[in-house]
Amino acid sequence: MTARAGGPTAPGGPLLLGVRHHGPGSARAVLAVLESVRPAAVLVEGPPEADVLLPLAAHTRMRPPVALLAHAVDDPGRAAFWPMADFSPEWVAIRWASAHGVPVRFVDLPVAHSLALTEQREDGPEAGRGIDPIGILAGAAGYDDPERWWEDVVEHRAAGGGPADPCAPFAALAEAMTALREAYGDGGHPQDAVREAAMRLQLRTARKEFGDDIAVVCGAWHVPALGARTTVAADRALLKGMPKVKAELTWVPWTHRRLARHSGYGAGIESPGWYGHLFGAQDRPVERWMTKVAGLLRDADRAVSPAHVIEAVRLAGTLAALRDRPAVGLAEATDAVRAVMCEGSDVPMALVRDRLVVGEILGEVPETAPAVPLQRDLDRHQRTLRLRPEAERRELDLDLRKDTDAARSRLLHRLRLLGVDWGETVAGRGSTGTFRESWRLRWEPELFVRIAEAGVWGTTVLGAATARAESEAVSGSSLAGVTALAEHCLLAGLPEALPVVMRALTDRAALDADVGHLADALPALARSLRYGDVRSTGTAALGEVAVGLAERVCVGLPPACTGLDADAAAEARRRMEGVHTAVGLLADAVGADGLPERWAGVLRKLSARDAVAGAVRGRATRLLLDDGRLAESEAARLMGLALSRGAAPPDAAGWIEGFVGGAAGGGLLLVHDDRLLGLVDTWLTGIPADTFTDVLPLLRRTFSAYEPGVRRTLGELVRRGPGSAGARDEGGPAAPGFGGGLDEERADAVMPVLRMLLGLDTPGKEAAG
Repeated sequence: MTARAGGPTAPGGPLLLGVRHHGPGSARAVLAVLESVRPAAVLVEGPPEADVLLPLAAHTRMRPPVALLAHAVDDPGRAAFWPMADFSPEWVAIRWASAHGVPVRFVDLPVAHSLALTEQREDGPEAGRGIDPIGILAGAAGYDDPERWWEDVVEHRAAGGGPADPCAPFAALAEAMTALREAYGDGGHPQDAVREAAMRLQLRTARKEFGDDIAVVCGAWHVPALGARTTVAADRALLKGMPKVKAELTWVPWTHRRLARHSGYGAGIESPGWYGHLFGAQDRPVERWMTKVAGLLRDADRAVSPAHVIEAVRLAGTLAALRDRPAVGLAEATDAVRAVMCEGSDVPMALVRDRLVVGEILGEVPETAPAVPLQRDLDRHQRTLRLRPEAERRELDLDLRKDTDAARSRLLHRLRLLGVDWGETVAGRGSTGTFRESWRLRWEPELFVRIAEAGVWGTTVLGAATARAESEAVSGSSLAGVTALAEHCLLAGLPEALPVVMRALTDRAALDADVGHLADALPALARSLRYGDVRSTGTAALGEVAVGLAERVCVGLPPACTGLDADAAAEARRRMEGVHTAVGLLADAVGADGLPERWAGVLRKLSARDAVAGAVRGRATRLLLDDGRLAESEAARLMGLALSRGAAPPDAAGWIEGFVGGAAGGGLLLVHDDRLLGLVDTWLTGIPADTFTDVLPLLRRTFSAYEPGVRRTLGELVRRGPGSAGARDEGGPAAPGFGGGLDEERADAVMPVLRMLLGLDTPGKEAAG
């Protein structure tokens, strides 16, 4: 087959335009050739099954970056993407053909074959190449940076107007690639031979229809193979017997971040935002870039004036001249911004790189693009709830008392249940109540694949999430897993799935005799009861199961906490804390008559049993003290026993950590209780030197968790000696730096404001009592 990689005066055959994927210089050069040659048809590297989607490229709602998404019908997780930005040569060729009424088609190995050969990839189709052709050419030219070489020989020349013959760059690049193919063969990517055979067959078909007046836009690496003389029989032999899968294709939004090489995209570029700027700037690209950077930094509260912009432009030009570059590149622009606008700091430069050099742009596709029914339903919910997908990470605070926010919460939880992790819950800002929920959202293009995978469960988000929950309940093997599923169902608002999940939960709870599993499951159940109140979901059956689990934990936990090593003791302590919180929630939610008292009896057994690890005994003592079920004198007695000379130092240190470590107010307890502080001080000073180093890491971990002010106060109290803490509480002589006793009149003055903040009084009313 004869083809040409030169201008209109070159020998006969199709015009092969070898490009770098996502190169603005290549895109401008392709546009110049198309405007000059005006071919009868345009062929673009891409899956031929996507030809039916090409008309959508001209739609007014199609806004790059976008990507062709192909996935196997029977295995949606097996997928491939073909991303395109507005500066991608393929996209420029498609849009030019659409605008001029010229037939345009994709040429490449059919996706039915490529998906059968690979698991999942992002094409562009240099993905996974064994060698870097641009890197080799740059090295041959004496450059150590391939991006810089490409900018100098392609981007800057194209930006400067280019040569008189618009096809000359393609002829030169084709010659270079021919030399590379002769030296490196397939470049470590043997599948290229099959792809190129498919391209040649499709090119022959197009020549029969349109003649030789055809322009082919493909990766420069493939140009020598497309122009090679081969027979139809030889090309068909390469394709014979290839595996196939049934595939579906559509357009999906893409992001600049996913075009970046650091994202793992094999055909990616270092700076998609910078390349997009170069392609879109009609004139004075450096001045326009510096203006963008200045605006971004000003939005970040940095003092950047027009004078900074002017000086940065001058410095960038000077650097380009000193480095013998034809024009200012990204390196010069970056160095100038760092020196002038960032005062040499890399911290604001990281913001510039993230927001501008790479960018957070998310493309858009029209609603008429093909999509699985589940995607359609999600799109409808996103519009109704005004929850627009965005590439940039953002925080979303929800008030579950509002209908719209509650619906948003249910949607996000249903998507998470389906494996579509659009967002993750985070600690709320300013409120820890159950009516508040905070999310961190970020839309990634891969989520379209996850949605396609989830489509096997149903055609709507609600139906799919319900079916997925029911299936997981039936197949779930662990009690904790089914318990977590019940919690997810309540959060996601799946009333039809709850009966199935509850039956599975009851069965697992009845069969599971491991008290550790029961203790792990109980907190989630208790939280679920609280969520049910907030989200108006019936939870009576759930409450019965939770109370039954709690009763079994009360019976089985004390024996399970004896004879434990340090790691097992830490795990037992964690479970005990979780159960303690859960019992409190159960008492509030379902009454659970007598359960708090039975649990307090368990804590008393744990606090007084010598065979129980010190960390568990200490925390049990502290929980009883905080709940008002243990007198301070008794707590002091237990501490005295735990810290006596007969106790092993490691076990005593564990008791200390359990009692005053890791809990809110642990340090303040010692600050305000002279007896407890004295006991700790006496024990510490009495530890033998040969064992002190053994317990030091545990003590350091315990006391380092305190606020600096608490640690400083404790040190001052110990320095002053016994009585300095108790004197303040009992109204005795004040220690230096502290007030002399409690001023009740001043304390009462804050009560009206405090009651108003807590909602006990409405504004304007005086606080009673």
